[in-house]
Amino acid sequence: MNNLTRRSFLAGSASLTGLAVSGCVSSQTAPEPLPLSQDPSYLSMYRAMPEERFPLPQINLKKVPDRFYRQQVSYPTGERVGTLIVDTSNFYLYLVQENGMAMRYGVGLGRAGFEWSGRAKIARKAEWPKWTPPDEMIEREPELEQWSWRNGGMPPGPENPLGARALYIFQDNKDTLYRLHGTAEFWTIGSAVSSGCVRLMNQDIIDLHSRVPVGSPIVVI
Repeated sequence: MNNLTRRSFLAGSASLTGLAVSGCVSSQTAPEPLPLSQDPSYLSMYRAMPEERFPLPQINLKKVPDRFYRQQVSYPTGERVGTLIVDTSNFYLYLVQENGMAMRYGVGLGRAGFEWSGRAKIARKAEWPKWTPPDEMIEREPELEQWSWRNGGMPPGPENPLGARALYIFQDNKDTLYRLHGTAEFWTIGSAVSSGCVRLMNQDIIDLHSRVPVGSPIVVI
């Protein structure tokens, strides 16, 4: 083998060796999964809603623990499909669905949210409702008298504590004064707050309002 042929052979061998080695090692790594707060499906779920009577801003999901995002979950239960279940210990609300599933929402609970438990029905629904604080609340916070039923209540709007929707709970045809309602204070979901009943992010209460007919059973545990 002459020198030129030998050099060509060695160069070719080195090239083949390099290809063999590089073929065994991947230069790519699997991309990191997006956090749920940046997941397009959740960003769409909690989008801004300019079409509402009072336009709603997008939820900043980074300020809400992702376990409280609306999601369908496995939830075997003896309750019939269409029943609402409020789990006050874990700050969840479930809408029972078929095949052992449920739509789960994160909630915040106020003082009233811990005071009542039992079985009842959704007797009324309202879009952008008025708010009338109960007399017991006015006794604690006299400045709320301006919004009492005697004065016509607080008009609907972004500052109204009931938010975009409300579901009214009655037991034996009597108002329990217990509500499922929206809130603009999305960062309070998953926690206990000073007042109120069961609060959901406004985008979630709008979704729930659309799914739950009047007369639906509710269980608070």
